[in-house]
Amino acid sequence: MPLKVLICGGGVAGPALAYWLARLGHHVVIVERFPALRATGAQIDLRGQGIETVKRMGLMDTVRGKLVDEEGVSVIDSRGKVKAAFLANKSGKGAQSLTSEYEIMRGDLVRIFHEATKDKVEYVFGKTVDSFTENELGVVAYFSDGSSDTFDLLVGADGQGSHVRKNIQPPGAPDEYRQLGVHMAYWIVPRTETDTNMSKSYIIPGGRMIMTRSHSKSETQVCFILISDSEELRNMPKTSVEGQKDFWAKRFHDAGWQTDRFIKGMHTTENWFCQNCVQIKTDTWHSGRVVLLGDAAHCPSPLTGLGTTSSLVGAYVLAGELARGENLSQALQNYSKTLRPFIDEVQQVNIWWIRKAVPTSQWGISILHLIIGLACFLRIPQLISRFSEDGGGDWKLPDYPELDVDHTKLNGN
Repeated sequence: MPLKVLICGGGVAGPALAYWLARLGHHVVIVERFPALRATGAQIDLRGQGIETVKRMGLMDTVRGKLVDEEGVSVIDSRGKVKAAFLANKSGKGAQSLTSEYEIMRGDLVRIFHEATKDKVEYVFGKTVDSFTENELGVVAYFSDGSSDTFDLLVGADGQGSHVRKNIQPPGAPDEYRQLGVHMAYWIVPRTETDTNMSKSYIIPGGRMIMTRSHSKSETQVCFILISDSEELRNMPKTSVEGQKDFWAKRFHDAGWQTDRFIKGMHTTENWFCQNCVQIKTDTWHSGRVVLLGDAAHCPSPLTGLGTTSSLVGAYVLAGELARGENLSQALQNYSKTLRPFIDEVQQVNIWWIRKAVPTSQWGISILHLIIGLACFLRIPQLISRFSEDGGGDWKLPDYPELDVDHTKLNGN
């Protein structure tokens, strides 16, 4: 029987699930707290099983048409001199390098999923689920505009700060936030002649790093990174945007290279994001008729490069288990059992190595430049990518024949 499904969150994970469910004939409603489609954000990538998932969705050609042409990542010094370069692995074999073969702006991927679902999925913007209860008929959602409705299934795809997750955690559950001691600020500045299709990484004493990526002929992304266990930094995303910008400007004002240009652009940008990089780890992915998806369930952090991939894989697995015809409770249990091994793999982050990658002293930075420069000269990174696999290890994407539906059905043909 068709299900009536409410998805909280219109980013990547929610619409990806809606894509599969709409193809199966379910009635899907997506509520998004922003007043319009939030097609903004940083450059993201697809890796391993995420690439295969997009292929199974039949959207790979569309995604390819929006890919960012990034050649690789270069490590530079304060004069902009390249000390090492990690090229993208575009051989079609082995693991992706620091730059994936499938780099895309988050906004473009959001628009692709919206375009693929808008005719069969009901989108409601500027609205949230304030609370929910369950009864014999289903789960009753109470919305921010005072209305309510009953659904067979409620999906929390509302990000790492998920309101849905907070409401289904059992009493006394451990803190689901794993602190990594890494903090980021991201924004966009006008592109100049010094910006190329090579991403640049510049390490500064004091546990600081600047990354740049040029995704178009007119814009360049800037990311300031700080390694710190400071409580002030953990709470920085909760302060005002102006307060955030003032903090980051003060911490990087003496960083050298093109920092003055970046800070100037920081104060005029319309695309600003400040983040405490954490992982979400919880034993509870579902309760009754409520289930978590994507970052709300298992955010791996931006440091893994697998956030988008894990969200797409999770959406595919959840849809596949729902399609198998088991009762709802069993389908949600199977979803958790099937996906857990994959998430355990992608969440393997060695904090010690993260700190070593951003030394605090100039001496440590010089040693790092020497080591990675030699490794790149000997082509060791290319060999590692060529003969290894992306995060996720040996976990294979399940086959769900039930999801193998004619693509034209989504468009009503």
